Amino acid sequence: MVNKSLADSYSIFIRLDEETVYDYFNHHDPAPLYKRQLGQAFEQYIYNSILTTKRNAVIQYQVVCLEYADKRFVEPITQAIRNHFSLKKFLKELEFKKFKRRTFKLLCASLTIVLSLQALVPFAIEGMDERLAASLHNVVDVFSWVIMWKPIDRLIFYWNPFKKDIHLLDRLANAQVNVIEKQKIIGKDKQKAS
Repeated sequence: MVNKSLADSYSIFIRLDEETVYDYFNHHDPAPLYKRQLGQAFEQYIYNSILTTKRNAVIQYQVVCLEYADKRFVEPITQAIRNHFSLKKFLKELEFKKFKRRTFKLLCASLTIVLSLQALVPFAIEGMDERLAASLHNVVDVFSWVIMWKPIDRLIFYWNPFKKDIHLLDRLANAQVNVIEKQKIIGKDKQKAS
């Protein structure tokens, strides 16, 4: 039987040493390490590591330090990761607000057009043949459904991906960081072997 806490936990392994730490960042960014932009390859690695996560899964960064001196890179890379995903979350929230605002404007415009047409139909069919009046009324009803379909569809179905992305970015920005010292791992392996 699988331990539930282990099954709902995803680890992203990051190896830190003097040679590899700079590969995680944008090489053209002159800022200090903790303020640098993450490199595209490293960001893609993080996203690939959590492809199969569930909504309530715990995400953890497992930082492997090869030497004790490499621990000095833990804080800068943690801060850079948190800043990166916090900024992405902020931008996604702005995009979601813009989406909601545009969709509600579209809904209001569509509703105004539909109500105007429905109000004008009685005046337009006055004095018309009964069959022609019924046909015109049906045309306006169908047009009303067509014009209202897109805003309602967007409000019901299109918001969920935004919420999912915001939740994921929040979990990546606030994930727990565990530091693993390589020498401790090697020492445990030697004890098991003897």
